Amino acid sequence: MSLESSIKAIIRDVPDFPKPGIMFKDITPILENQALCNDIVNGFIDQIPVKPDAIVGVESRGFLFGFLLANKLNIPFVLIRKAGKLPYKTIKCEYALEYGSAVVEMHIDSLKKGWNVLIHDDLLATGGTAEAAARLVKDQGANVSGFCFVVELEFLNGKQKLNIHSNNITCLAQY
Repeated sequence: MSLESSIKAIIRDVPDFPKPGIMFKDITPILENQALCNDIVNGFIDQIPVKPDAIVGVESRGFLFGFLLANKLNIPFVLIRKAGKLPYKTIKCEYALEYGSAVVEMHIDSLKKGWNVLIHDDLLATGGTAEAAARLVKDQGANVSGFCFVVELEFLNGKQKLNIHSNNITCLAQY
């Protein structure tokens, strides 16, 4: 069975979450399958053209595989969180949501100038959060070497928003 088929076989669809009309793709059942988790991390590693200097994980599900990936590559893992969640000095980026806006932030000393950074999250939908993460990486003087996601909702065209930062976009399973 392919990695994509294995992922799709275990992801749970949750109708009408977080609001009516949405079919939520729940990755939490994957976390109960250690072998599949290893396959996912190795799947990302197999598709990274050049080893990055750091992995940035986007709150909160981007922490799960992002940390495992950084650990396996023996490179730093950096958190991007919702505003007000990090204890030290931060830089912020506001971005548009379907209804309103949100703010993400990272510590001001997390990345070094010139580093090549891979941005990870669990799911690529419209690309807004990942694009905000890319702006934070660039604000630190680092480069976006690519993006990686467990799942992509292709019909929302999120890759188009990210292509301005990097064409290296890995999605292990598409819907």
